[in-house]
Amino acid sequence: MTKGLLKKGLVAFLIVLLILVVDQVIKIEVKTNMYLHESIRVTDWFYIYFIENEGMAYGMTFINKFVLTLFRIVAVVVIGFYLFRQVKVNARWTYLVCLSMILAGAGGNIVDCLCYGRVFSPSTPMDISHVVSWGDGYAPMFYGKVVDMFYFPIIDTYLPDWLPIWGGDHFIFFSPIFNFADSCISVGVVALLLFCRKELSDISFSSKSGKDEEKENESGSDTIESETQQKA
Repeated sequence: MTKGLLKKGLVAFLIVLLILVVDQVIKIEVKTNMYLHESIRVTDWFYIYFIENEGMAYGMTFINKFVLTLFRIVAVVVIGFYLFRQVKVNARWTYLVCLSMILAGAGGNIVDCLCYGRVFSPSTPMDISHVVSWGDGYAPMFYGKVVDMFYFPIIDTYLPDWLPIWGGDHFIFFSPIFNFADSCISVGVVALLLFCRKELSDISFSSKSGKDEEKENESGSDTIESETQQKA
């Protein structure tokens, strides 16, 4: 592996590590210093609002908690393997950074699911959580709750009474509460869709190395050149 590839691999690793550390520092700080559902106003449109959820990013819940945790682990393994392959074939920096952000974000929420239920006491509106001995926490492994805290009620108002069906209802935009890991996943996915459409269209999990792909390209070029000469 050349120095250039080693550099890309190291940068990808450091991005994942940095995101994981920042994510966990924020979560542990919130969990061990705030009551559940406690809110700290930063501005009119930004609050630190402590909640815990058992679902996916932004509190969405579709499947069983145990199945969801297993799915997250499988997803991280697949993304990690794919990221490793992309480093080996010398993929663009933009693509590697986006993949690293998504991998780290998914990994950050897995830490909550696997470990938080084992090492923290329950968070409640009356009790602040604290660290306990391994296994004495509020839930078994795979069933830990994900800590969320970022809340951006950019628009907080009541709909006009004359509006059919929803008239007079309380309306908030943006209402989901999320964490740093969620935001890294979202930014990574959006950046992939905007700037890496070519790479996405060429996604492959085959075992071919960059050299194999280069040989195939050279072979194809030789074939085309040979056919051209024969026609001439």
